[in-house]
Amino acid sequence: MKLKFSTILSGIVIMTTVLLAVGCQKNKSNGDKPRLQVRLTDAPDPNVKEVWVDIKGIAIKMGDSAEITLANSYPGLYNLLNFTNGKDTILADAEIPVGRISQIRLLLGDNNYIITKSGEKINLTTPSAQQSGLKVQIQQDVTGGILYRLILDFDAGKSIVKAGNSGQYILKPVLRVLSFVPSGGSVKGVVAPDSIVTAIYAIKGPDTIASTFTQVGNGNYMIKDIPAGSYSFSYVPNDTIHKTATRTVPVTLGQITIVDTVKLEKK
Repeated sequence: MKLKFSTILSGIVIMTTVLLAVGCQKNKSNGDKPRLQVRLTDAPDPNVKEVWVDIKGIAIKMGDSAEITLANSYPGLYNLLNFTNGKDTILADAEIPVGRISQIRLLLGDNNYIITKSGEKINLTTPSAQQSGLKVQIQQDVTGGILYRLILDFDAGKSIVKAGNSGQYILKPVLRVLSFVPSGGSVKGVVAPDSIVTAIYAIKGPDTIASTFTQVGNGNYMIKDIPAGSYSFSYVPNDTIHKTATRTVPVTLGQITIVDTVKLEKK
């Protein structure tokens, strides 16, 4: 019996340690910063076969402050004609400060070119005024804890200009914001007692849409970016002393729902 008890106790200790580690790891990203996801799309251009643009990165301005280069971006050569008819590609996905985005700038490199219908490659020159990148005014407020999706339309047809009879082409980028919307809502709250790890599941119908764990020491939790609607939240403690709790939680697009403190009852 002693051996069995010690084995069970060791298992509980190991499970608790794992849950604590997972809980701490998941909650590292449970801060209140907004997240910005920048995506690129285009309309078809019947005059050329390919339009390759050298994108070096994305920068934004918050209000009148200095420009911020988004850390988690995906520089590279992009064929704009791959992103037509509703297709797009992600250029950046990064946390940003709370506030108002006043401007976004697409940082361009020098390796821009087109492939004609006949297969000829023609390099694109960029006017000096746009060599530092293409700026677009935004003027959008962003709230902490919300993921925003910004879709840029890089109009290839209007951006490629033939320079007279020289045979050369100029890249004069025509860029506009196609949409700027929050992708979902977020939920935050506290579970007591805060000395144990509690798993939280956001359930809609038969499906678990998202989950997280509370932080040990304060009981805080946050689930980000879930579709709007009414959810059943299930709070499952990792010990055998407390009961599971449930709450009905409404989620609103672009907003953070704050749930009253959930106090777990003992069995």
